[in-house]
Amino acid sequence: MAPDPSVVRSLAVSAEDLVAALEANTRDGPETVLRATPPYSGRMRARLHVVQADGGDDETLHVAPERLVADTAPPYPTPDDTADELRAGEETTYSVERHRTYHERRVDEWRAEILDHVVETVTVAAVDHELTGSLLGP
Repeated sequence: MAPDPSVVRSLAVSAEDLVAALEANTRDGPETVLRATPPYSGRMRARLHVVQADGGDDETLHVAPERLVADTAPPYPTPDDTADELRAGEETTYSVERHRTYHERRVDEWRAEILDHVVETVTVAAVDHELTGSLLGP
């Protein structure tokens, strides 16, 4: 184990933490990352973390969740997008309740689909080499 993050060769991240971090970063508020803390070893687990404004995260390895998915990943469905999709459909008439139900379904679909776009390697500023990623869970 070492205090230097350059010894890290691979990161394991739970699917649940990755999806939660990606989703959190679609809203206004503090940045959400996947964080590994010292002491470091070759294989580390990165967990969901909200970046602190006081700078208390200086010795930690932060990975932006967006770095762990390919550019081809589907965008998060915003309420405006899903309202437009619902209104464009000819089968149903728009209502607030239908929109809520439809939006929840589209977000659930996004959560499942985003995991098909996880990359195998990632480069992180604090480490001068590529890290191999492992997705834990479904």
